[in-house]
Amino acid sequence: MTRCFSFIAIRNHFFRTTFSNSGLKPTTTNLGDGTIIHCWAPKSPQQSKPNLLLIHGFGANAMWQWSDLVGHMTPHFNVYVPDLLFFGESYTTRPERSDWFQAQCLIRLMEAHSVKERLSIVGLSYGGFVAYNMAAQLNKEVVDRLVICCAAVCLETKDIEDGKFKVSDLEAAADILLPQTPQKLRELVNLTMFKPPKILPNCFLNDFIQAMCTEHCQERRELIRAIPKDRKISEIPKISQPTLIIWGDQDQVFPVEFGHRLKNYQLITNCSHLGESAQLVVMKKAGHGFNVERQKEFYRHLKTFLIDSSASKQNNSHSNGG
Repeated sequence: MTRCFSFIAIRNHFFRTTFSNSGLKPTTTNLGDGTIIHCWAPKSPQQSKPNLLLIHGFGANAMWQWSDLVGHMTPHFNVYVPDLLFFGESYTTRPERSDWFQAQCLIRLMEAHSVKERLSIVGLSYGGFVAYNMAAQLNKEVVDRLVICCAAVCLETKDIEDGKFKVSDLEAAADILLPQTPQKLRELVNLTMFKPPKILPNCFLNDFIQAMCTEHCQERRELIRAIPKDRKISEIPKISQPTLIIWGDQDQVFPVEFGHRLKNYQLITNCSHLGESAQLVVMKKAGHGFNVERQKEFYRHLKTFLIDSSASKQNNSHSNGG
């Protein structure tokens, strides 16, 4: 049988060119404890610019999930785009698998890049769990703003038992999130997209699986199992940074009710974790993968919250000072 040309290899080359043309370079940081983090970082960081950390989700590595956004953000920020542990070229020999540990590693990565203030964080899906934990571990003087995208930070262990999700249990979720066959990858696409492509050739799907889904499978399964483990709303750490929550109204991975739950925390637990500083944007006719399907609208919300609001705040500060 004749094999398709490698679409994935071509896209990888295109993405690397995009990141490089946006002023970023690939870096590898050894945290000294058996942990290696790969990250796209500014070739020449500018002290006058604030910093922005983009954290990917489970779908692929950092390049694949953020390539459409980096070119828009690098004129305004020193942009950092890491691969989470067991994605891309990042890994650890340590046994920890929690999103809390992922956050600790990214905090140490930012310190290694001398980023200690004026940091905004955008976390997509699983990356949203990591982003929230970073904001909880760092004080407000370090993290300016936080964006949580379709990440059910306030889920509880019992939500799975109560049938809140399409999948029946964590192992079924892992089978879809870590597809090993074209059929499973089609299930993942159908689950994450509001309007999934009608035609997906097996040769393309096999190419994607070989490139993205064959390494660190066991470790990634352990990451999935660790997300809801012993998770209780009352034990979710509090944060105080201005926070934007973005969700698709047709999300089948983390239903939009989890976005409302995160925003309206005080109605559930009588203690708001985000308080008055949080706002929720629900995108119409959008699924879990709105960063792919609704790129322009996604960027517009980020621009309003991260760029326009910061510029307005800075102008007001100058006016008051004058």
